[in-house]
Amino acid sequence: MNPANILIADDHPLTLAGIRAAVEPHYNIAGTVTDGQALVEAALRLRPDVLIVDIGMPILNGIDAANQIRKAWPEVKLIFVTMHLSPAYLAAALDAGAVGYVVKSAAGTELLLAVKAVLEGRSWVTPSVFGENVERFASLIHGKGSVELTARERHCLQLIAEGRAAKEIAYIMSISTKTVAFHRDNLKRKLGLKTTAELTRYAVEQHLV
Repeated sequence: MNPANILIADDHPLTLAGIRAAVEPHYNIAGTVTDGQALVEAALRLRPDVLIVDIGMPILNGIDAANQIRKAWPEVKLIFVTMHLSPAYLAAALDAGAVGYVVKSAAGTELLLAVKAVLEGRSWVTPSVFGENVERFASLIHGKGSVELTARERHCLQLIAEGRAAKEIAYIMSISTKTVAFHRDNLKRKLGLKTTAELTRYAVEQHLV
């Protein structure tokens, strides 16, 4: 049997190299990417057996990238490898279709176990992320009633917070600069904010950048 194909996405070169070094002796590396938009394009083009994805990436974060991929490819097998221990991130990852969630500090011992589990149709979550069960944490997070942004709004907000100009945002999102301005104004209205600096601070607090 041929080894499974793995696509890796992480914007930190050392982390990317470390994950590749751990995985490559056992599986085929279909490719590596360093931002969320490249991940979407590569995943839908290559259709690997498993995606290993960081949450915090430029241009498009891993959660929103995963959501885009899953809309076009519902069967995708996603493993998030992340620094985030918070159950809120686990809940977001599960909503995005994750079947694996490995904390980076445990990746050395858990990553290959997670890949094996996912390929066998099972799930894997680093035990320290939750104390009781995943479903309870997910329900708690969803019951908070926080402001809901669409995927397009979150994408635009991330790009604004990265300091990108309106023309660059328009190009990345394949929209007009007028639509960028509309999204920017709508984000301010929805979030009750007045300035780009406040939008940026909100994005940082939400770990979009």
